[in-house]
Amino acid sequence: MQATLANPRGFCAGVDRAIDIVNRALEIFGAPVYVRHEVVHNKTVVDDLKSRGAVFVDELDEVPDNTIVIFSAHGVSRAVRDEAARRKLKVFDATCPLVTKVHLEVLKFSAEGRECILIGHAGHPEVDGTMGQFDRTCGGVMKLVQDEQDARMIVIDDPKSVSFVTQTTLSMDDTARIIDILRGRFPDIQGPRKDDICYATQNRQDAVKRLALEHDLVLVVGSPNSSNSNRLRELAERLGSKSYLIDGPEQIDSSWVKEANAVAVTAGASAPENVVQAVCDRLRELGIDTVVQEDGVTESIQFSLPKELKLHVVD
Repeated sequence: MQATLANPRGFCAGVDRAIDIVNRALEIFGAPVYVRHEVVHNKTVVDDLKSRGAVFVDELDEVPDNTIVIFSAHGVSRAVRDEAARRKLKVFDATCPLVTKVHLEVLKFSAEGRECILIGHAGHPEVDGTMGQFDRTCGGVMKLVQDEQDARMIVIDDPKSVSFVTQTTLSMDDTARIIDILRGRFPDIQGPRKDDICYATQNRQDAVKRLALEHDLVLVVGSPNSSNSNRLRELAERLGSKSYLIDGPEQIDSSWVKEANAVAVTAGASAPENVVQAVCDRLRELGIDTVVQEDGVTESIQFSLPKELKLHVVD
């Protein structure tokens, strides 16, 4: 039996950039470097950065004065930015540019005094940061819709002046259904010109759709708090495959492989390739003869580092 590796899988451009920012800051300024929230949602990545001197905190009041703080790839609210500026902390912003795009959409809608709906999951750092962009002083309000039921029940004061944005790591299919409900209820609703769900999320979900139709077991490498990794597992399961979210090879149950006819492996956008390869090694130990990679899609997008980190020369 052979296993098939999804392509694309693993790190996206936003995750690459965020990790590079932390590593570059540590290289230039030395430890400790403080990071507000996990820079990306992956245990292996976070543990590695901790070993190099990164200190992860929940709030800025845990960051000492006159130190460096990095904002995670998920973005932060305007209030967090204001607090960092007030305390004159040295900030490097690892917010994914595709999340920043959503933030700018929210700022535009709030400046117009529109009501704005965010489609996303309550409590996720990206959702907290995006909700925190809205400026209520212009007369509008922002509300969260998590599922189809919320979309059917949400109350809008002025259906002629309503807009929506989405979290970048959602299920494309689920989000499309929610948007269809909102458009049906509010024909004048405005949304982004292009889907807010990021290219990497779309590509990884498309790959899982292909593989789940031909493989009865799909292993998703990713941490439990990774939104896009959870969506991959759910998608494979919805298409009829048994699917498990694993942080590493040690979590593979040998019975999963013994009972499967065909195995596929993918990885969320914050999961490192070395963990994927360790999973493949474990599958070989469990009787998989060969591991092949599907042709898939080639991703070439890159996001640049902040100028100060990119240009700084280390003595």
